[in-house]
Amino acid sequence: MGLDVYVGSLTRYFSGEWETVVQRYGREQGIPVQIVRTHAEPEDAIRDPERIRPMVLQWRDQLNAGLAANLRAPLDWDESPESSYFTDKPAWDGYGGMVLFAAHDEHPDIPLPATVPDGWAEHPAYQASTAEGHATRYPALLMPEAWLPCDFDFTFKAPLVEGNPISIGSSVMLLEELRELNRRTLKGSIEAMINWRREGAERTAPLEQASRFALAMFIDLATAAVQNRLPMKLDY
Repeated sequence: MGLDVYVGSLTRYFSGEWETVVQRYGREQGIPVQIVRTHAEPEDAIRDPERIRPMVLQWRDQLNAGLAANLRAPLDWDESPESSYFTDKPAWDGYGGMVLFAAHDEHPDIPLPATVPDGWAEHPAYQASTAEGHATRYPALLMPEAWLPCDFDFTFKAPLVEGNPISIGSSVMLLEELRELNRRTLKGSIEAMINWRREGAERTAPLEQASRFALAMFIDLATAAVQNRLPMKLDY
């Protein structure tokens, strides 16, 4: 099961009016591509954006009502039909390497493996950083599966529009944490991050290479989310 990152309106996401990088490559090359996701949608799932958009806006209103006491300003983002979308594929290795690298920054006494393990979420460093009661330096990076382009300093769990409960954070806060992780560890310049994305990271790449590949990608996508006022979501 692969991992992509989507930045765009939730209306576009749930109506399926977007392509992963693999789908786009397949279309351009004339190669059929079938995407199998963990949470498969029923055959009768609503796909009409004109029906989905009011559902998304109602969901946003419900979040605003429930979180009002904790928000600096009401949650708001672009759900217009004209909005753009951005996507890329860090794969689980890249994402897992990045979050392990962040966890290791908090717990340098816990050694990291040479490559990203399949069960990276069970690694002691990640477990320590996400343990209940631990005030992690990277809450928006380590826990959420979706981010809203709004400025708030906490994460929360809630059902997404279609009903699946997930952890949600702020992409403004995520971008700050990604930059902080780079400042504290890899110290990559803009030019270096361009090269990190270009060199990629194969399945058996060293953990640091996987980490810097995903970090550079996430910084670009989080920047696009904040600048264009669009939600950001892991897709798998």
